[in-house]
Amino acid sequence: QVQLVESGGGSVQPGGSLRLSCAASGSMFSINAMGWYRQAPGKERELVALITSGRSTNYADSVKGRFTISDDNAKNTVYLQMNSLKPEDTAVYYCNALLQIVRGGLIFNYWGKGTLVTVSS
Repeated sequence: QVQLVESGGGSVQPGGSLRLSCAASGSMFSINAMGWYRQAPGKERELVALITSGRSTNYADSVKGRFTISDDNAKNTVYLQMNSLKPEDTAVYYCNALLQIVRGGLIFNYWGKGTLVTVSS
């Protein structure tokens, strides 16, 4: 049973920083990509940042230059460093992973339970 466990959310003032972590555990063959999505109240879930197994990254335009995604393959962990936070970054942040349970098998989409980030003065 694969699980994604997020940590690092919390409250911060505008201009502050937070670092989110997400660790994938359980039996799996490979992780194709991991990323972060967010959902603000009354809005749809949106992609924040993504990193592939080949270390390619993709960012939402709204966070480019402020957020950095990185990973530690040995720990099956992805990080999101968030700097210069704005009130509009307030949302529940969800970790996502595309992975194969067995070699050559289907690619499955897994989600964490989410961690709340609040940016407010």
